[in-house]
Amino acid sequence: MTEQSMARDPREPALRTIAMPADANPAGDIFGGWVLSQMDLAGGVIAHRRARGRAATVAVTGMTFHLPIFVGDEVSCYAEIVKVGRTSITVKVESWARRNMTGERVKVTEGTFTYVAIGPDRKPRPVPSES
Repeated sequence: MTEQSMARDPREPALRTIAMPADANPAGDIFGGWVLSQMDLAGGVIAHRRARGRAATVAVTGMTFHLPIFVGDEVSCYAEIVKVGRTSITVKVESWARRNMTGERVKVTEGTFTYVAIGPDRKPRPVPSES
């Protein structure tokens, strides 16, 4: 195990799940679209909290797939707000896998997601100030 994989991460994951066989191709690698959707869910949790209500995904930028995820890996997505605009919230999301067989932790993907706060009329609304 590497030093990085042995260190405990003090951050709380926005989402944690297990990669299952239905999420994999015949070679046992997890589909990129599945990983992307998990990351979007994690970023959406953080955006919803900051918007104090509904937030919709409007962009995904800078998506990088570093390593594959395998069936049985525990996948944790960590999300942090990097920018708040008038109606938008930009969130950086990192995904880490704890390998099923070895327990090693490795960063597998990262990307930047932008959400827009949505009002009851389903139109963009201002993000409330932090208080």
